[in-house]
Amino acid sequence: MTEAIRVLVVDDHPLFRAGVVHALQAEPTITLVGEASSGEEALQLARERLPDVVLLDISMPGWDGIVTAERIATACPASAIVMLTASEEQDKLLGALKAGARGYVLKGVVVGELVRVIRGVVAGEVYVSPSLASEMLVLLTRGTAPDPLQELTEREREILALIGKGLTNRTIGERLGLTEKTIKHYVTNILQKLQVRSRVEAALVAARHLQGPA
Repeated sequence: MTEAIRVLVVDDHPLFRAGVVHALQAEPTITLVGEASSGEEALQLARERLPDVVLLDISMPGWDGIVTAERIATACPASAIVMLTASEEQDKLLGALKAGARGYVLKGVVVGELVRVIRGVVAGEVYVSPSLASEMLVLLTRGTAPDPLQELTEREREILALIGKGLTNRTIGERLGLTEKTIKHYVTNILQKLQVRSRVEAALVAARHLQGPA
């Protein structure tokens, strides 16, 4: 039997937090390891309980979600952070992803979709709510060359396509017959050539330019 995914829920609104907890408790593949109402409390619980996934609100008193995401990502790099928020602001979305979040989900999402996102980020995927993704792609590629991939080698394009599918360096290496260290070197070059800061941003560029607009 597959081991249950350990989830920490962080939101300063008790009723909303209770609703998320209740919904996830009904899912047999998920185990709730804690609840927090602030970023400070979330970091402490993340360190103590090492969740697989942290569901994190972006608007909280004290540390906001972006500050909290950055601190949890630094202290607990194995924990995947998913922002669960009502904010559709592009700067919040970009800030969260740059802080280390692997997912950005708008409140109102159905439980089944949220569970799918949780499973996906644990498997190494990245997720942005579809209503925000296309706007973000435009923002990320604004002012760049018509084809930001033109500087990439064929091998780098191949690896970027696999990054766009959410694959880890190890999995990419296994698929291409290369070492994980070699793939990491390729990824560093790809990020520099695309002038992006993270795999998440690279994956979004891949989705736009390798697969075409939806």
